Order: sequence, then C-alpha cells, then structure tokens
Amino acid sequence: MAVVRYREALNQALREEMTRDERVFLMGEDIGVFNGAYKVTAGLLEEFGEARVRDTPISENTIVGMGVGAAMTGTRPVVELMTINFSLLAMDQIVNHAAHIRYMFGGQVAVPLVVRMPQGAGHQLGPTHSHSFEALYLHVPGLLVAVPSTPADAKGLLKSAIRDDNPVIFIEHEYLYGQRGDVPDADDGDHLVPFGRAAVRREGEDATIVGISRMALTAVRAAEALADQHDVSAEVIDPRTLRPLDLDTILASVRKTNRCVIVEEGWPHGGVGANLAALIQEQAFDWLDAPVGRVTGADVPMPYSKPLEQIAFPHEPQVVDAVLATLRDS
Repeated sequence: MAVVRYREALNQALREEMTRDERVFLMGEDIGVFNGAYKVTAGLLEEFGEARVRDTPISENTIVGMGVGAAMTGTRPVVELMTINFSLLAMDQIVNHAAHIRYMFGGQVAVPLVVRMPQGAGHQLGPTHSHSFEALYLHVPGLLVAVPSTPADAKGLLKSAIRDDNPVIFIEHEYLYGQRGDVPDADDGDHLVPFGRAAVRREGEDATIVGISRMALTAVRAAEALADQHDVSAEVIDPRTLRPLDLDTILASVRKTNRCVIVEEGWPHGGVGANLAALIQEQAFDWLDAPVGRVTGADVPMPYSKPLEQIAFPHEPQVVDAVLATLRDS
C-alpha cells in the first residue's frame, strides 16, 4: 500500500493491465509523446511502444469509432478523450454503436472498450471544458458508467473496466487528479473494485447523503461539519458506478436514516440526482420522513470567471443546508 495521486493510480492500472494482457492498447490525443493532457499516461509510450500507445488526430468520433472496431475484432482498447465535453462529438459511435452492437448482434460479438475522460469545474476552463455529463451516459442501455472519487477506486475500477466485455464510460474529475490516497500496488495483489458496489464513506444515523464523483468528497466534509456544528450524524454513500447502480446500499441507508440528500455537480434537470430521487421515492417511500433533497450545479453554462465558477457548483455549506432542511421538514 502506498500513498499516490489519483492520476498515478490510473497510470498504475493502465500499466498493470497492459503488462497482464497484450490485447490492451491505448489511443488518444497527445497520450504518447506528451504523456497525456493530465499526465495519466506518463511513461507508457517508452515502456510499451507506439503500437500500443497511439497518438491520434483531433477527431473524437474517429478515435472512438476505431476503438469500437478494434474491440469487436478481439483487442481491448482504452480510448482517452481530452474532456467529456468533446465526447459529444463521438456520441454517434458511443451510443449508436459501442452501446448497442452486442445487442444487435445477439451477443455474438463483444465490445470491450473503455472510454476515459475527465469532467468537472474548478479550473476556469469555461463551458466547453467544464461540465459534468454522467447523466447523458447513464441514460443509455448497453453502457457501463464509472465515477470513481478516490485514487484506490480509480485504480480498481479502471482495471475492472478494462477486463469487462462491455463498453465502459470511465469518468474522471479534473479536480481529483492531484488528490492523494492509499492505493494497493502490484505487490499487494490484484486490486480490483467490482462494478455495482457502492462505498459507505461515513456511517451515520440522521440522514443519508449520496455524493456523485467529486461530490462524494464534498459530502464527507459536509457530514463532518454537520457533526461538529449541528450534532447531526450523516451517512455518506459513494455509488462509485452509476451503471450498474448499487441501489440496495442506498436504500438500506435511507431506511435507517429516513432522510436523503443527493449531491451532484451536473445540471438539475434530468440529472443523476433526479433519477436517484425517483428510485428512492418509489422503493423507500414508507421510510422517508421528508422529501428527497437534491443539491446540484447551477442551471447555467459553466462561467469562466473564477468567482462565478465557484458558485456554479456545490460546496459543503449548500449540502449542510439541504440536510438541515430535511430535518426541519420531518
């Protein structure tokens, strides 16, 4: 076990899986010579060569399309897109092809493709580089969707994603790349985190907070503030994957605490929180003592101005206020 950064944990996962399976190769813009826009692929070109670490032109639809075809023929490509906003240019390949080919072929062909991409605000990159689009991909049957919030989960989930025979949308957060945490290394054994298993980041009794991606960390800090300042015990759930979703863990927590607040960085309409709120109301209605609360990003394009950007995505005070509101409503 070693303390490493989130980006280094991802790098470890790629290196270990490329060493383990020669069918695994990487494609993306500037991932080779430049080591990737966020340095996740640092050193891999020198170690594995140009045949397995491929710099590509700036054409997201082409990159993902090549990945789909390569996956169908028996390799296990990992495609990196420079930001999730640019994945909109590849939606045809992701939704119409990667997600549905296995279904349309009656299961005769698999598409073991991983599409890695960062998202999220906080770096003053404006509306074309800063949004959170996990809800777009959550909507599509045939895709798996991962949103790891810790270095250990980033490594374990990426290794699991590469080994899966289904296409995986692997969403990282730009803010998290520099965050440190304990991560098992190769000497500790094969560190795999299974899809569809949420993590309870903090035990609590009075309310459940579900945090998506970076917001899982914000939720933990909010829970600590609630305990210190308001004597409120909040339980924090990090789903880790949205497809498949570990709804059982979330429902078990809600049945214990009788209140729930969902925190996400994405927009409020049609978002992950809206989906989870509906599922919780449908399946745990009799246990709820207050309506399910939601804390989301602002319903605006992400501002470039730093002060405006900071108030366009959630922070701990908004989460604390939302939890206290559920307690007042009960």
